[in-house]
Amino acid sequence: MGKRNKVVKERYSKSLLLFGTALAGLLFDTTAGAAAPSAAGTNSKKRSSHTVAAHTSPASVSARKDHTAPRKKRSTGPLVSKDSEEVNVSTHRVASHGAEVTVSRKVMDRFVAGTNPMQILAQTTPGANFTSTDAFGLDTYANTFYLRGFTQMQIGATLDGMPLGTQGFINDNGVSITQAMIQDDIGGMSMSQGAGALDSFSAQNLGGAMTYTSSDPKDKAGGKVSQTFGSFNAFRTYGRVDSGILNSTGTKFYASFARTKSDLWKGQGYQSELQANAKVVQPLGDRGRITAFFGYGNFTQGNYLSMTKNMWEKMGRDSTYLKPDYEKAKQWAYYAQYTSEVPPGYAGVLSNDEIGDYAWDAAQLQRSYLSSVNMHYDLFKNVKSDTVAYGNVNSAIYGGTNNFVTSPSYGTPSLNADGSVSGVPMALGMSHAAMRRLGFTQKFTIEAPHHNKIETGIWYENNQWIYNSRLYEDGLTSAHNWLSDFKSGTGHTWFENTFNTNTFQFFLQDRWTITPGMTFLAGFKSLTQTTHGGTKADYTDQLAAEGWNTYYRHPVNGSLTASAAFLPHFNFDYHFLRHHEFYWDIAENMRAYDYFSQTGGDNAWGGLGNASRPAQVVFDESKKVLRPERTWNYVVGYRYDSRFFSASADFYHTDYYNRLASISEGSANNTNNAYLNVGRETMNGADVLATIRPIEGLEITNSFSWNNAEYQSRSINYSGQNYNIRGKHQVYYPKFMYKANLNYTYKRAMFNFNVNYIGSRPMTYMNDQSIPAYWLANMNFAYNFGKIGFAQNMKATFGITNLFDKNYIGGVYGSAAVTGDDNANLFVASPRQFFGTVSAEF
Repeated sequence: MGKRNKVVKERYSKSLLLFGTALAGLLFDTTAGAAAPSAAGTNSKKRSSHTVAAHTSPASVSARKDHTAPRKKRSTGPLVSKDSEEVNVSTHRVASHGAEVTVSRKVMDRFVAGTNPMQILAQTTPGANFTSTDAFGLDTYANTFYLRGFTQMQIGATLDGMPLGTQGFINDNGVSITQAMIQDDIGGMSMSQGAGALDSFSAQNLGGAMTYTSSDPKDKAGGKVSQTFGSFNAFRTYGRVDSGILNSTGTKFYASFARTKSDLWKGQGYQSELQANAKVVQPLGDRGRITAFFGYGNFTQGNYLSMTKNMWEKMGRDSTYLKPDYEKAKQWAYYAQYTSEVPPGYAGVLSNDEIGDYAWDAAQLQRSYLSSVNMHYDLFKNVKSDTVAYGNVNSAIYGGTNNFVTSPSYGTPSLNADGSVSGVPMALGMSHAAMRRLGFTQKFTIEAPHHNKIETGIWYENNQWIYNSRLYEDGLTSAHNWLSDFKSGTGHTWFENTFNTNTFQFFLQDRWTITPGMTFLAGFKSLTQTTHGGTKADYTDQLAAEGWNTYYRHPVNGSLTASAAFLPHFNFDYHFLRHHEFYWDIAENMRAYDYFSQTGGDNAWGGLGNASRPAQVVFDESKKVLRPERTWNYVVGYRYDSRFFSASADFYHTDYYNRLASISEGSANNTNNAYLNVGRETMNGADVLATIRPIEGLEITNSFSWNNAEYQSRSINYSGQNYNIRGKHQVYYPKFMYKANLNYTYKRAMFNFNVNYIGSRPMTYMNDQSIPAYWLANMNFAYNFGKIGFAQNMKATFGITNLFDKNYIGGVYGSAAVTGDDNANLFVASPRQFFGTVSAEF
């Protein structure tokens, strides 16, 4: 003990905090081994539960090594074959550090192959919730992810340090992780539950950040194949080839491929995704390395119908688009467009607006190309450089039958005595989108004197977004082909949009190790983003003259800038008494303005005004008063972690300023929005988690989350009427969530069972309508047969999603109404489905 104190005193003899450090050394001498290697030279090993993934970038390893609590490794029953290069050394697969949760590849493998990574994060992270229409979670239209009151549109996301932009439906400033990367090739991921991270570049982050790390090529040549079959004719094929080390310089690469396809579980159509990844690693001696990554995603889907709560309750879970009944589709379109009534038999069941929501069909096609070059290099002994240059190109077609326009070649529609319709009171409306973004990031890490680690960096990105809308006629007896190429020059252009955005961000932070196991971070970031553009051309009047019966499309053009020179961030993390950790996190964040199109809601350019009060007038007036959203986030937490028991408790508070919201009215195909500052919002919440490991291989986790997010505005003006929303709960976010997870590994077998409870969610700003609460359970089994012939780790898995076949509303897309059940923006989640997978390595 005296020897250790002597070493500690010598180490800090030049520090200004000599007395405090020496005193801490005396107080915590018997437990300091849990926070740092012994000063006497004991060769402690780091606990694997703090490892993000088997393949972690040098920068991320460096960022964590100062505050990782070492602990002796402990083995469990092997889940993998002894022939595998991978060694299973810990039951901990979901690890936490400060206000961050990391999820390893092992945990990802507990879920159905190809499951959306955000869905896995939600299952393993307290305070997070993910819902979709399909079991894989691929439907970008219906996917909804929340973390402590923030959506995927308000959370930063990066892949190997490359900004991914928002993770919502329309890829106008980035790419979804499901299209950027094959899930099997993700080495690990983490979720910052606090105020985000200064070195995670994002212009949308208000709280929290998702970080994905791609796996590296293996040193030994080989590969992996995986085949999944499931309900509704689902199948998924995955293959990967690793080159192994090719030469004396250490060059290696891998290439992979995945194909996922499934019929829609209701209605006609299917969902299909084709993906390809490649990664090359070239070491630069012992001082760094260069990696090149390429990702391709091609996603095609017949969409699921978005519904009102009344449509779900009255028409049932399986209610969807009217395809293949073409005569019924024309009849309902006529009633919606030319009358204020409903078809016979639906009086008191559906409203006229809801009849208009039942169109023939809808679909989307998304293609993305992503490439990056990363270089990590040790410039000097204590100075490291990380550079990322990237390019991203997306193209897409979104749309479906529009019940509020008319195909003009057949004259004005009329209702016949037998209930049939002459003419075609509908047409196909498709939006053609294209995005091109180029950018780079540059970071420097400096190991400074007195145990300071200084990090600084910049990010610049230019993004061009094009969104053009076209109309295509339907026939008298048959509709369009939803898989048509819709090539440029075909159809009739309704409007054309172009946006150009420049983003610049700078950050500077210092992480100071006060004593072994105790760190303090202080820093700030500067962010500015300018977007200019909007409507280039609008042909509403010309199309109306041709007989299309077109309506007002809200043309608008202009620029907005969001800028903040000083957004501070402070973090304190203290490991003490071997098993204990205390931390707090404080930060201010700003979110740049969204853009999409002149018709789309939830952005400053979209769906404004009406024919009597033009959108341009509303935009110009709003520009004078709109301010970008800002938050102050406060998190304080405690964690206990031992071999048999782990527990954590977090309390967080958020002050939300300039809360911007799009409030809508009208039908799904003809919505009017107002983009308003609804004032302040305050959020208080808590997450409590406990994990027990009573026997080797068994892990049982329970977590409870409470969130009380309330608007503070006493008066918002919408359509000439004032509404007091003070004290109303945030729309679409549950106040209570509960999660339970049981995972048991015995030798080569694995069993996993998880259950979630999601509380009711308000649908309107006045909280007069809500989405009902629900319970959801999933189950998975796996068995590793080891080596069979030339194949290694021959593994079979079986999974059941929505185990008890719960009928519930999952995803939500679009704006909320002030009051009433008037928005068809709810998605029914998928029923119970079964999946089986066989995989092998070679």
